[in-house]
Formats: sequence, C-alpha cells, structure tokens
Amino acid sequence: MTTAKTRPRLVVTVASGKGGTGKTTVAVNLAVVAAAQGRRVQLADCDVEEPNSHLFAKPQLDEKTPVALPRPVVNQELCTGCGECAAICQFNAVACINGNVVLFPELCHGCGGCWLVCPTEAITADEREVGVIEAGPSKGFAFVHGRVNIGEAAASPPLVNRVKAQLDSVDLAIIDAPPGTTCPMVAAVRESDFACLVTEPTPFGLHDLKLAVETVREIGVPIGVVINRSDIGDDRVKNYCRSEGLPVLGEIPHDLGIAQAYSRGEVIAEALPKFRPLFEQILTHLHKVIEQ
Repeated sequence: MTTAKTRPRLVVTVASGKGGTGKTTVAVNLAVVAAAQGRRVQLADCDVEEPNSHLFAKPQLDEKTPVALPRPVVNQELCTGCGECAAICQFNAVACINGNVVLFPELCHGCGGCWLVCPTEAITADEREVGVIEAGPSKGFAFVHGRVNIGEAAASPPLVNRVKAQLDSVDLAIIDAPPGTTCPMVAAVRESDFACLVTEPTPFGLHDLKLAVETVREIGVPIGVVINRSDIGDDRVKNYCRSEGLPVLGEIPHDLGIAQAYSRGEVIAEALPKFRPLFEQILTHLHKVIEQ
C-alpha cells in the first residue's frame, strides 16, 4: 500500500456489505471531525467505479494523474500455441483456441503472469490507460480518489491499490471502500489497521453485514460496527454484534434533517451541529477499541 516511511499512523477503512448504508456519510464526517480536532487527516475514496466522497468533502482537485496498467500483446509468429498463458490467467483474459491465443483486454488485471510464463517470449507488455487519480486539499484534510474508465471494471482492484499508494504519513487515513464484498472491497480493506462496517438494523442490513464480517475476518483486520438509521428496525443487528464480539462504535438516527443535508451534499457535522458529538463519539470509541 505505502512504504514504511510514508505509512499513516492509523488506517481505518469504512466499508459495508452493500451500497446505500451510509458508508460515505460516516467516512467524510469522521474525516471532518478528526481534522477539526487538530489531527493530520487524509480521506481516500477507493470506490473507484462510483466515487462520491468529493460531493461532500468538496476538495480542490488540483492534481490529476492518469493510471495505466500493462496489457499483453501477442506476436503470433513466435507463438507456438502451447496454452501456458491461458492456463495461468485467473481472470479468463487469455484463451488458447485451436492453438491460437485470443486476448480479452477488458478482463485483464495487468498481473503479468502470461508474459512471464511464455516459453517463446511471444507475449510482451504494452500499456492501457484504465483510470485517473485526483487529489487536493479539502475541509482541513488531504483528499484523494480514483476513477476507473468506463468498461475497465476489471482494473478496479489495481486502481484501488494505486489510490492507497497515495496515502501519506498523516495521523489518520480514512478509506471509503467500495460497497459489497467483491475484489475492490477486499483490496481497500487489506493492510488496514481497522475496518468500520456500516449497516442498517434491517434483515437485508444484517444479511449483508454478516457477509462483510466474514470477508474482513478472512483478511484478518479488526472490526467495529456503526448502525445507521438505527431507529427504523429491530435489535437483531445489535444482538448479532453482541454474539460475535463486535463493538458497536455508534448509532446514527433516522432523521429528516440528516436526509435533507445529504441531498444537498452537506456534511452532517457541519450542517447540523447537534449531531457533531455523535461522530466525535464514534471517533473516540474507534480509537479506544483499536488501542485495546
């Protein structure tokens, strides 16, 4: 992710088992509150297929860096049709049909396995632009996000890693992860110090929370839970957290003012000061859990 020299003191990834739980709301508000407390903070939006933290953080994106990944190119004159390249590709980006190598660039992750195993060096590496990284100052903290090009979804995990490579030696780095439990989410959570999973107290929320917990535990990252719209459902999420030993870091109520502020692209902690202590408590609880 980053070198030992530049790694943040603490990396917290805000994730969820599905979209729409309030993950970005939590990530942006924690960044704003932590920066207001005098900490050096960086917010990284790693939801590269649909980044939206910038709609609330409103950063000045004055740095723009295109991101390219290597892609295979086949010299048919050297190719013997042995099929080694197709055998090693885990993403079905290379196929060997009747002794002919066929490439599917939109599935390629740029790992380089195909040209490394080619016994005749018939496969070499070219580059293709898959997205962009944008960075700049925001509301008292540093901001960075990635945006994958349309049709390049397979490049999302590598682009997530490129965004994470931009993390600096701040006190707190907050990663807004892609929703769900697929490869981009795993790439975002990996190497974090802590995962904050945002959920809702509904049957769907509980189902997807369980999937997210299983995924993050497989990665080996400690977990805490934030319950959004906490007063619309029942206690099954709390009971599950209790049975699994998962700390509930905080609860955000279902509130019309919050919904209206969100629709206007406002940060809750700034637009509605009465809710600011709520995010301060989440941040405090988070640090206490990590330090245990």
